[in-house]
Amino acid sequence: MARRSAGILLYKQVAEAVFVLLVHPGGPFWRRRDLGAWSLPKGEYEAGEEPEATARREFTEETGYAPQGVLHPLGELKQRGGKILTAFANAGNFNAATLLSNTFDMEWPPGSGRIQSFPEVDRAEWFTVPEAREKIVIGQQPFLDRLEQLLATRGH
Repeated sequence: MARRSAGILLYKQVAEAVFVLLVHPGGPFWRRRDLGAWSLPKGEYEAGEEPEATARREFTEETGYAPQGVLHPLGELKQRGGKILTAFANAGNFNAATLLSNTFDMEWPPGSGRIQSFPEVDRAEWFTVPEAREKIVIGQQPFLDRLEQLLATRGH
């Protein structure tokens, strides 16, 4: 069975522009990567867990912000590694400067025997949708299209 994850694409409108919040993965492997490296906050869930509950939990763990209100389904996408990602849109106004991410431990440098702690995400930023298309991992780009379609049908 494919691994599954769920996340939230937080958005806000400023004048006529739509902005989305993306996070940059922490740790040494991603330090120098920018274009095509950003993601919506997300995390894995097990059979029997609800995707919406997972998306809320993971967003909070990765940013320190608890999304409020209704989550609007953006559907699923199969990622390059085979994982299935379920995404939701949520209107919000998180202050990216207050990012507070959980951490993970790994041996670094490899083979050193030293365990170091790294934030799961090291940055969060608001991007216009066109900017986000360049920043987000390619397998998540269709969620930006789905958000635009959702907002168009809702008259935003």
